[in-house]
Amino acid sequence: CGGSISNSSGMLQSPFYPGDYPNNVDCVWELQVENNFRVMLTFRDIAMQSGRCQYDYVEVYDGPPHSSSLLGRLCSGSFPTYISSSNMMTIRFHSDSRYTFRGFQAHYSSIPADDNTTLLCLPDYMHVVVSRDYLQSEGYSVQMVTLNDNRCKPTVTSHEVIFNIPYNGCGTIREENNDTINYSNMIKVTSSGYIIKRKKNIHLHISCKMLQNTWMQIMYVAEDTIDVNENQFGRYDMNITFYDSSSFLRQVHDSPYYIDLNQNLYLQAYLHSSDPNLIVFVDTCVASPDPHDFNTLAYDIIRNGCVRDSSYATYYSPYSHFARFKFNAFEFISRHTLVYLQCELVVCRLGDYSSRCYRGCINRSKRDTGSAEEKVNVVVGPLQLREGDAQSRNTA
Repeated sequence: CGGSISNSSGMLQSPFYPGDYPNNVDCVWELQVENNFRVMLTFRDIAMQSGRCQYDYVEVYDGPPHSSSLLGRLCSGSFPTYISSSNMMTIRFHSDSRYTFRGFQAHYSSIPADDNTTLLCLPDYMHVVVSRDYLQSEGYSVQMVTLNDNRCKPTVTSHEVIFNIPYNGCGTIREENNDTINYSNMIKVTSSGYIIKRKKNIHLHISCKMLQNTWMQIMYVAEDTIDVNENQFGRYDMNITFYDSSSFLRQVHDSPYYIDLNQNLYLQAYLHSSDPNLIVFVDTCVASPDPHDFNTLAYDIIRNGCVRDSSYATYYSPYSHFARFKFNAFEFISRHTLVYLQCELVVCRLGDYSSRCYRGCINRSKRDTGSAEEKVNVVVGPLQLREGDAQSRNTA
């Protein structure tokens, strides 16, 4: 049960519903809809051990479960509706080892957010859109809208004022604490002298915050002027590419990539981000014949930073946004038509020696999640053993 869901609408229910759910279950669903939409969740049925909801219950969080406020905890009674403040909501179902009941069923859908302002945290910059109709309705003109660094000008269209604000320029401030990296800036809407003094200036505070496993995007208005809140969630942009040698000069674009048994395979992981103060670490790489299942039949190459295949080796990388490594094609591939790789990559602050990226091989039970990092799963492949006329196909 549980998992990441990106559909715009659907149904959630406890395991075996409408039959009785099992004991000792923890299900976590992460609902993420399109940018600038919100999640609406409506319960249609709920029947669990009643009381103070200590034993069996459903929790609804306004975003990721570890860093967001709890919207509600319920186990019986009414059928409430919850609306997120962002494009993400988390639902957790828990049961203990005692009584069991029918459980719950809920419907979720996406609803449009306020379209006066829009914020997207893209890999290289913050994309902010302010509606001209919104400005005019508040008595402001386009000329009154400036960034904190007024040398960075917006693009003005017939309907919008658009700022593309880099993470490492235009006055963007970078702040760090124990578990987040925060990039912030401010757009000012300043009234001219001829406007009556009751009209306050508008400050649009923009923030892209990197948490344990997501970007949290926030925009709000200060000085008690106009109540605008924009929250969005996204993911890092990461890819893995095969290269034909240890010089990492020529990429391999073949798909499938035909290889010989025991051939050296060279890979480079790349983080697409304009922030130079981030580093990439290869935590885990697993091979499987099924690109959707890396548990049933799998071969570990590296796991939790601990090398499991003797041919695995790392290479020096000139940039912290790259991680380079290699291993040899193995017997596993000779028994399956196609083989895929899934690698878990970790993004940390450069120079944060307490973070996962600098700690090498560790047991999962000893992991410390105190420092800012994000785990990203990337699947690459397929790899196919070269045999017969595979040589000519690869060359072609």
